[in-house]
Amino acid sequence: MPTSPSDDAVPAAPRADDPSAGAPHSGAPYDSASRDSSPYTGTPYDLAVVGAGPAGLAAAVAAGRLGLRVALLDSAARTGGQFYRHPAPGLNARRPQALHHAWQAYAGRTRRLAALIAAGRVAHLAEHHVWAVTGAVGEWSVHTALGPDGAGERRTVRAAKLLLATGAHERQLPFPGWTLPGVVGAGGAQAVLKAGLVLPGRRIVVAGSGPLLLAVAGSLAAAGAEVPTVVEASGYVGYARRPGALAANPGKLAEGAVHGIGLLRHRIPVRTRAAVTEVHGKDRVEAVTVMRLDHDWRPVPGTEKQIACDALAVGHGLVPQLEPATGIGCATRLTPDGTHALVVDERQRTTVPGIWTAGETGGVGGAELAMVEGELAALDIAGRQGPGRESRARRRDRLRRFADAMAVAHAPRPGWTAWLGDDTDVCRCEEVTAGEVREAVGELGARDARTVKLLTRAGMGWCQGRMCGPAVDCLTGGASGTAPRRPLACPVTLERLAEG
Repeated sequence: MPTSPSDDAVPAAPRADDPSAGAPHSGAPYDSASRDSSPYTGTPYDLAVVGAGPAGLAAAVAAGRLGLRVALLDSAARTGGQFYRHPAPGLNARRPQALHHAWQAYAGRTRRLAALIAAGRVAHLAEHHVWAVTGAVGEWSVHTALGPDGAGERRTVRAAKLLLATGAHERQLPFPGWTLPGVVGAGGAQAVLKAGLVLPGRRIVVAGSGPLLLAVAGSLAAAGAEVPTVVEASGYVGYARRPGALAANPGKLAEGAVHGIGLLRHRIPVRTRAAVTEVHGKDRVEAVTVMRLDHDWRPVPGTEKQIACDALAVGHGLVPQLEPATGIGCATRLTPDGTHALVVDERQRTTVPGIWTAGETGGVGGAELAMVEGELAALDIAGRQGPGRESRARRRDRLRRFADAMAVAHAPRPGWTAWLGDDTDVCRCEEVTAGEVREAVGELGARDARTVKLLTRAGMGWCQGRMCGPAVDCLTGGASGTAPRRPLACPVTLERLAEG
């Protein structure tokens, strides 16, 4: 089955004197000395794609091949997003693809992207941190801050249509000791391995919930780490309750089998219905306590077991990154695992006219689903119908059913808050404890996360609640009905705001 628009759909390369072609952008990190101003002051693009991960990359390539002038914006220096990370050039990695699966799907699209950049059809605007979107149908303005850390000049990219592919970030559920050095996100451990070729420790426990844990444990072990165990809070029997989704996605079963074989090869046991409930150590991690969980994820007394380690890689799935979509009014829905995702129709359109989305923003489902959705969105934006669109839509729906089954199987249960002592930090940025949140709810009358934030400052720190938000929601009484709306999608200085 083809995964990209047919070559028959690719228009001839524009002539150098064609004013509609625009100036190609190298895709290199922003350099104020050599910056070409045409991406900001020239004719508005047909389409601006925010995010150059699997979804945004696939969308930009498909749209460019269908004849649209595309601006592909991303905060990183290279495409790939959180999934396809690249080792720093100075590390001279010989086989970076060995740390990824489905590398060929990514490599093929990067080759097509390079050709489209050379033809002036796509401008890859690297190291562009999108902090807000304004405008309306036909005249969107994407406001960015430039440079590796977003501290550079402010620039605005204009486009007639907009596709948001901003991905997701890890969900963390706090527990005693989780702020100790050596505790890292499960995805974070994989990220530093892919990008830095380093391990967070030598003896690493992998814990949390979700299929990412198996991939992380296998990657760490293959890189030389000792992984004494994988601790999975949910288990995998939940998948069996949706046999249709499994049968329709044999590739996912094969992928799971590959991870399982890898764990067997490295002799890594998997403990299901269990969790790390405490981390021990003085200056860094020295050991963790693992306990069995009941159906609601409450620790079962008397099941404590301490495991020596020097690092813990922990995560409970992913949370869609919804800024700047919610800031411009895109509606959200509650997902089966208690997070929020954008409301999306069968054509990948959001509830705001002129804005499409693809990938994890519509519900976490992985790189393969993200790429299919990116191509579907591009086809709709370009006004293309036909068999190619229909086959991709069927594939999208099949993968989405599996994603929903995955979300249900690994959804956190409410009893996990029993892990928390009153002195356990919940909001790391503002050092707000579980006891302070409980006091705000039980004694001060807070009934939602926003009120808790006003009373305790939980969520007011640098991460703006991305790290502590799920925990505060649970301690408040459950996930709120709507996702938070933030006017700024990422940190931006007052100096940059004053420029406008």
